Amino acid sequence: MGELMLAHAMKRGVGGFVLDGAVRDVEAFLDVNLPVFAAGVSHRGPYKDGPGEINVSVAIDGMVIEPGDLVIGDWDGVLSIPFDDVDSILKKTNEKQAAEAVDMAKIEAGEWDRSWVDKTLKDRGCIMP
Repeated sequence: MGELMLAHAMKRGVGGFVLDGAVRDVEAFLDVNLPVFAAGVSHRGPYKDGPGEINVSVAIDGMVIEPGDLVIGDWDGVLSIPFDDVDSILKKTNEKQAAEAVDMAKIEAGEWDRSWVDKTLKDRGCIMP
């Protein structure tokens, strides 16, 4: 995928890409606000006539993605959530984010108790300052 396909996709309103392949024309990707996850970069162009299929299961880096799954990516990587699990995963995600917000507030206030970490390290023979 290169600059021309990127421009066309943006014009069509595509929200992002997950590619089990390479991109080219990297500078064009740096100038847009569109998430693109690719296996690498290459100077070579793509095949224009296949092979390829639509609405089939795919595997990217060992992760199986079924048609209809929710695919989410951020700076840490990409994950796939089966469509039937989206609501329960969203609930758990919101709960986790709320708990981490509480922890972050405690860290900023200097009140986050992590004494158990020092104890565990000491119990396992680490020399603690």
